[in-house]
Amino acid sequence: MFDLAFPYCMQTFSGFPLMKTNLYASVIGFGFFAASASSAVVSYTNLGLWSEDVVNAGSTIAIESFNSYSGAYGPSLSGTAGGITWTASSVGDIYCDAGFFSTNIPNTSATFTFAPGVKGIGGNIFGTDINLNSVANTKIKVTLADGTAYTGYANGPSDFVGFLSDGAAISSMTITASRGTSVWVTADNLYFGVIGPIPAPGAFALIGLAALVQRRRR
Repeated sequence: MFDLAFPYCMQTFSGFPLMKTNLYASVIGFGFFAASASSAVVSYTNLGLWSEDVVNAGSTIAIESFNSYSGAYGPSLSGTAGGITWTASSVGDIYCDAGFFSTNIPNTSATFTFAPGVKGIGGNIFGTDINLNSVANTKIKVTLADGTAYTGYANGPSDFVGFLSDGAAISSMTITASRGTSVWVTADNLYFGVIGPIPAPGAFALIGLAALVQRRRR
């Protein structure tokens, strides 16, 4: 389900500094992105900036909203978006509701694999309680198959973490959440940077519809 207003994300980003790090990129806070000086992977915490760079790199953006999934699932769940088949797995099973993807047991991780691999991957990733209410100041960690990782704090579904590779395709992403108490790692949307033609200008407007969608909790 869409939660970010894309026109806001498309504002000038001159106020957001670029930080050089090693292959492991760790960012605390929001509005920043980190790039490795030697790695081919860049991490982002701004959906608009990530989307611009994905398109400029010659990829299109496909979105998995999780709106088609509801209820408890087993330890594995699969779907497709933009020609990408994703498979999620978690030791304690998977639960989806109201456009949210989550683990069914607290303090466990979930891993997404992609076939074929993607050049870009991102998501609105945060922590929730047992009723799928957002838990503020949840520490999240997002790790790719090659070890590239992001660590930071999230407050809810408007928070974004993404990666873009100009080298090898990204084949998997593992998400975790922790807060010193029971918390469920949760994703609102997944965004895929799919190798293909650059979309028409109106394609960005589709993401902008995020601001028009209202979530109602069951």
